[in-house]
Amino acid sequence: MEKKLAETVTAEQNAAKAKPLRADARRNRDRLVEIAAAAFAEHGVDTSLEGIARRAGVGIGTLYRHFPTREHLVEVVYRREAEGLCAAAGELAARLPSDAALEEWMRRFIDYIATKRGLAASLRILMTANSTLFSDTWQRVSQSLRQLVEAAVADGTIRGDVDATDVLHALSGIYSAPDTPEWRDRSRRLVKLLMDGLRFGAGTAPKD
Repeated sequence: MEKKLAETVTAEQNAAKAKPLRADARRNRDRLVEIAAAAFAEHGVDTSLEGIARRAGVGIGTLYRHFPTREHLVEVVYRREAEGLCAAAGELAARLPSDAALEEWMRRFIDYIATKRGLAASLRILMTANSTLFSDTWQRVSQSLRQLVEAAVADGTIRGDVDATDVLHALSGIYSAPDTPEWRDRSRRLVKLLMDGLRFGAGTAPKD
């Protein structure tokens, strides 16, 4: 059943890509994705599609025209969150000191994880349809973090012996924490603790 659903999602996505959207339709679609991302992060993948449409100010028929299945909407939301996280690296680096840019990016990583946790069940189904989706995304996310870490090391705003892979592993551990009401606040506190550790001894040469 999951294989058949995955094949259906792929066919629907290919058909949708072939049809350019009018400006008003594009706005509706973007609004639906934005609302869905927040709803999935807060309530999980089983959140009401009717509720998403209502909050976006459109009818349920409009939602289904853009996203014929829940899994289709889930994949678009997942891609949006990942792309936004990756794009944030350059934007933050351009306007903030290197350590502040890294810290803010890690806070946004928490929001990305929150959405991913909410989508977990449907994402497992989507892996059947697109086995490279998650590996490609993870590679891009890893590279975004690496750029920020290396810039902060070069500027001397974090310690010189920091490896971006270690930082990513520390952040990824947050994903497995119990899904409690205070999870997001606790995760942000963990980011603050992690940054305190990264800043400790900043500006000194790494020891052999």
